[in-house]
Amino acid sequence: MNTSSTTVANLLLEVITLPVSDVDRALRFYAHQVGFTLDVDYSPNDAFRVVQLTPPGSNCSIQIGRGLIDWPTGPLRNVYLVVTDLQDTRSRLLERGVEVSEIRHKVPINAWDGGFAPGLDPARRDYASFAEFSDPDGNGWVLQERGYRNI
Repeated sequence: MNTSSTTVANLLLEVITLPVSDVDRALRFYAHQVGFTLDVDYSPNDAFRVVQLTPPGSNCSIQIGRGLIDWPTGPLRNVYLVVTDLQDTRSRLLERGVEVSEIRHKVPINAWDGGFAPGLDPARRDYASFAEFSDPDGNGWVLQERGYRNI
């Protein structure tokens, strides 16, 4: 094997396992409130259950269940969901009962130093506007607007 090659293998992120304390509650939250698609709900015995859900349009899924991980539940932080219209996405989630933070944007955008201002970025620049929500176990999600290409 040539280790000096500049070719990099594709590394596809396909699944993130989330720690949850109640699988059925988390399943209801992600499928019915957030709108993820249920791909798999498999439980061959009482000690193991895997539930896989995929955000609409995503190539990466989440897994929740029993017997999947051996660390305590929650909170996983800052898992990003990139959207083309943050205001619309936030409104839809609020209508479905998800508690979503107010929208904020980076300031100053061209020399960002970690500051934020309320509302959408006035120019709707990519990667500049954010909102957050958490699942019942405190796993934190960031909604980030990017509109320059179809998502």
